[in-house]
Amino acid sequence: MKYAVAIHGAPYSSQAAEHAVEFMEALFASGHTVERVFFFHEGAYHGLNGQVPPQTQHNTDLRPRWAALKNQGVELGICISSGIKRGVIDASEQQRYELPSLTLANDFQLVGLGQLIAAIEASDRYIEFPA
Repeated sequence: MKYAVAIHGAPYSSQAAEHAVEFMEALFASGHTVERVFFFHEGAYHGLNGQVPPQTQHNTDLRPRWAALKNQGVELGICISSGIKRGVIDASEQQRYELPSLTLANDFQLVGLGQLIAAIEASDRYIEFPA
C-alpha cells in the first residue's frame, strides 16, 4: 500500500513526529511505501535549519531519520504558508521577501497545499499525526 502522511506537531514539543517516523519505518519494513510527508501548522518547524535537539539520554534527533526517509524516496514537504509564517524560508522566498538568509533544512522543500491533495489522491491511505 502507498501512504500519505501529515504531521502537525512541532519537533521536541510533541511526539507526533516521533510516532510518525516510527510508523513510516514500520511501513517500509513491511513492504509499503510513503508518497509524501506533509508538515503542516507547527509541524513546519521540522524544516527549520539549525535546530539543536534536546540533550537527553534518549536519542531524539529526528534529522538523520528524516534524511533516511528522504533517501528512500519520500518527499518531505513543508507547507509554504505554515513555513514562511514561522521563518522557514527557501531561496525563492528569501528573495521574494528580501530576507537576510534562508532557513530551510536541506532534506525538505516548501510546497503548496495542492501537494498534500495530490499525495492523498495518489495514495491508498492518508494518516495524520496531530500535535
